Amino acid sequence: MIQIETSLKKITDAILKIGANPVIVGGYVRDSIMGYSSKDIDIEVFGVDSLESLENILAPFGSTNVVGKSFGVLKLTTKEYQLDISMPRTEIKTGIKHKDFSVKTDGNLTFKEAALRRDFKMNALGFDLRSEEIVDPFDGLKDIENKIISHINDKTFTEDPLRILRAIGFAARFNFKISQKTKDLCKNMVKEGELLHLSKERIFEEVKKILLKTKKPSIAFYLADELGINESIFTEIEALKGVKQRAKYHPEGDVFTHTMMALDVMAQYNEKNRLALMFAVLCHDFGKAQTTKLIDGEYRAHGHEAVSVHLAQNFMSRLTDDKALIETILPLVRYHGEPKKFYESKVSDSAIRRLANKVNISLLVEVSRADTLGRTTKDAKSGNFDAKEWLLKRAGELKVKSSAPKKILQGRDLIEQGLTPSKEFKKILDLAFEAQMDGEFLNIEDGKIWLKKYLA
Repeated sequence: MIQIETSLKKITDAILKIGANPVIVGGYVRDSIMGYSSKDIDIEVFGVDSLESLENILAPFGSTNVVGKSFGVLKLTTKEYQLDISMPRTEIKTGIKHKDFSVKTDGNLTFKEAALRRDFKMNALGFDLRSEEIVDPFDGLKDIENKIISHINDKTFTEDPLRILRAIGFAARFNFKISQKTKDLCKNMVKEGELLHLSKERIFEEVKKILLKTKKPSIAFYLADELGINESIFTEIEALKGVKQRAKYHPEGDVFTHTMMALDVMAQYNEKNRLALMFAVLCHDFGKAQTTKLIDGEYRAHGHEAVSVHLAQNFMSRLTDDKALIETILPLVRYHGEPKKFYESKVSDSAIRRLANKVNISLLVEVSRADTLGRTTKDAKSGNFDAKEWLLKRAGELKVKSSAPKKILQGRDLIEQGLTPSKEFKKILDLAFEAQMDGEFLNIEDGKIWLKKYLA
């Protein structure tokens, strides 16, 4: 039995009154059974000839919008919910692209016939709102009980390769195992290059879910390694395998192992900018695959930070066109080791100001913390990262914790001194900013004194 809130029951009762049979399907049913809450609800309505018959009935409850009448999806947005209301349908793949499907809606299909197009047995559950019973044509409840992810049908599953990424995402999200039969099918699809047909947007959405909805995203990436996904589309991650590190600082093993551990540490962070931070940690050591060398009996990766930036940009550009996200990630990758170095050497105010001019320090310390604690060293096991509090305190005192230092002197101040705007303005203002960063002046009054001395 699934509890239906009063506001939702009013909507489903209105559908029942016209003689139709609404069934809640998919993730909402699965999550409810496992004790997770969700406001995104999919409802399939059996026993109707078209969605038009539902539009007038549902209009009083919120805004309605029919998305692609051939697909038969009516979106209903209320204060509490985002509902996707559809007719049962069958799908036949006609090409390699996401939209290359022949869709046929049929209100007379049985629930089992309609559910055959779904990916996993646990996602083919329904809650019949007329009988108030769970409908389980493929033993999805048994899979949930056994914590197993298994597909419904070989033919329908292989019609959408995105399901491979969904499998590893669900495994990480729920800490479930993927059945061997499903693993074998996924491996074969990867080997045949099916993932290469996916659009970057669809891949990005699944990776985003892995990074934002899982407590241990490493589970997904270890599975991605096992299934050949990294080798196929995440080549920068694949390259980290077997890259050795200095045992003193990384007794946990290769760069791939360290990255996975750091990613799981970062997953504990639930504040703003989490997605950028998760990607920054995932990418932070990409450069070690190209720069690691055995020097005097020890593995070192001099300059890996700069190389990591280049590789991270390539990686992210293949996933998304979100330039703001990428621009947030890259400096975090470039300077991820600075907080620890700054703490150990107790750097000057000037160095902290200059760092803040390049990267958001409040975000950087989180990446650095994950990097430091994502190991098996004695310090990492303690869970302490003193550099974070130290640097945040210093940056806070300098008023650069979450933003770059603002230039005190402006062009108007030069004009005030009798100068005429010219190319020299930039040179003077750049020198003034350098002096400001060095602490030669910290307010406008002292800045004007500095300017007079400079011009003299």
